[in-house]
Amino acid sequence: MFKRYVRFVRGVSVNWPGRIGVVLTTSSFITFIILEMARLSGMLNNAYVGLVTYMVFPALFIIGLILIPIGLRIYKQRTGKTTKQLLNERFDEEEVKGRFGGSKVFLTIGILTVINVVFMGVLSSRMLHFMDSAYFCGTACHTVMNPEWVTYQQSPHARVNCVECHVGEGVDALIDSKLNGLYQILSVTFNLYEKPIPTPVHQLRPARETCEKCHWPEKFYGQRIKTIVRHDNDSLSTPAYTTLALKVDVGTEAASRGIHWHIAEENEIRYTSVDDQREEMIEVQVRQPDGSFRTYRNTRLEKQELAEVEPRVMDCVDCHNRATHIYQRLEDAIDQMIVADELSRQLPFVKEMAMEALTVTYQDTSRALSGIADFAHNFYNRNHPQTARNKTALIDRAVIALKDSYRRNIHPYMNISWGAYPSFIGHHGEGGCFRCHNDYMLDSAGESIAYDCTMCHSMLAYEDEERFINLQPADTAHMEYQLRAFLKREFRSSLGR
Repeated sequence: MFKRYVRFVRGVSVNWPGRIGVVLTTSSFITFIILEMARLSGMLNNAYVGLVTYMVFPALFIIGLILIPIGLRIYKQRTGKTTKQLLNERFDEEEVKGRFGGSKVFLTIGILTVINVVFMGVLSSRMLHFMDSAYFCGTACHTVMNPEWVTYQQSPHARVNCVECHVGEGVDALIDSKLNGLYQILSVTFNLYEKPIPTPVHQLRPARETCEKCHWPEKFYGQRIKTIVRHDNDSLSTPAYTTLALKVDVGTEAASRGIHWHIAEENEIRYTSVDDQREEMIEVQVRQPDGSFRTYRNTRLEKQELAEVEPRVMDCVDCHNRATHIYQRLEDAIDQMIVADELSRQLPFVKEMAMEALTVTYQDTSRALSGIADFAHNFYNRNHPQTARNKTALIDRAVIALKDSYRRNIHPYMNISWGAYPSFIGHHGEGGCFRCHNDYMLDSAGESIAYDCTMCHSMLAYEDEERFINLQPADTAHMEYQLRAFLKREFRSSLGR
């Protein structure tokens, strides 16, 4: 077989285009096989090697296949010989002799064609599989996508491939994603992309095609207890607890309300926002039991100054806009490190130190990492020399935690700093829930969308010294006795007691 292939190669290599075609086709085929075996064995796993394996060598293989017949055509035109004369000239009489099933040359061409078709089919499948992997998405454009890759690996969806949410199913979705990918390659090549990369809210597939394949609305029921710990900037970094019983129900029953009430089909909500950015609402429409819609308008905006925007039906990502690529708020990150004892409260003013260390502006990540270490040690050497001498190990552990937090949340080369990607979960400032639930979104009767705290959660503690203080017997002489008694009754009522 090998000898027949060698004779065939010599036969079709009639001039320099043919010879180049044979070299490209053969070398790219062999090299691809070697690299693919190395990838499957785990010897190579670099995304750039994958790009070369699945894009460069296939391109060279196809170019080679094209050059071979071009070379033959050029040779025929230059010599004026027919195909039969060319075959008789380049191959032995035995190889071109007609027989049942065709000549040996014809059979060789047929076998090589089958091999090429199979090769290209396998190649196409492997290429799509590779390009659909999270590793490819996160590392192929290292500088641009590295922040997303870092946050993805520490997210609740770290085992879900990017394409599950960013592409969706179907041929149309696949074609759209590849065209968008081509544009992204051009953007990276010619430095046309924005810094930081905008959140792709308008390109995401509908939540019913993505999120709800795992998170069924029918499964949202009951309550979940969540405790948020905040720490003061005092010497002890004193903790204060906010404990919430989150009502996660979809709210399909008449008397039922919960956080996920918004996504029940019978509670359809439509809205328009300024510049279609989903941050400040223009108008909100809520489906009523009779099928009509109740409209609330933002009284702070002048309608004639707003561009026409297509209404959007609210779904999961309108609140869970950072479900995977989660960038922490500065105070949240520090409080969580203190709770995990990565920043020890044995260090005086540890929260204050951390806040200052992480808010210094550094030119790049390497300088930031050394600067954070210097800042922490200098802080204690200057202000608390005894702590600096006796608790060096705790300071070193704090430095490691602060560096990890910086690497996760701050990326100077992409202009990503604290607050670059706000989350709409909760209600910090006027964001999140308060985009709609406020006192200036009014209907025709002048009524606002309700924003009572207990619609979505029962408050078992609010920045108190104990986690469940509102459930404990209250002192009737305490100034907050009435409030705590009310919150206790509300929680028991939400449980049906």
